[in-house]
Amino acid sequence: MQKKALGVLLAAAAAYGYYRYSKMSPDQKKDLLSKGKKLVKDNFGTGLEGLFGDKTPKSNPAM
Repeated sequence: MQKKALGVLLAAAAAYGYYRYSKMSPDQKKDLLSKGKKLVKDNFGTGLEGLFGDKTPKSNPAM
């Protein structure tokens, strides 16, 4: 029974997060994105830097 309650709680948290994000202004969304990128860069180093689809092209050293 506890697993079901945890699932419902997780779904409620996700729905609330989606609601809050949908009500943000474009400037707030941009600020949130930059804060998230900074958090990943500072805490996880370069290992995860390109994991989330960096838009900067990287040269291929094999060519």
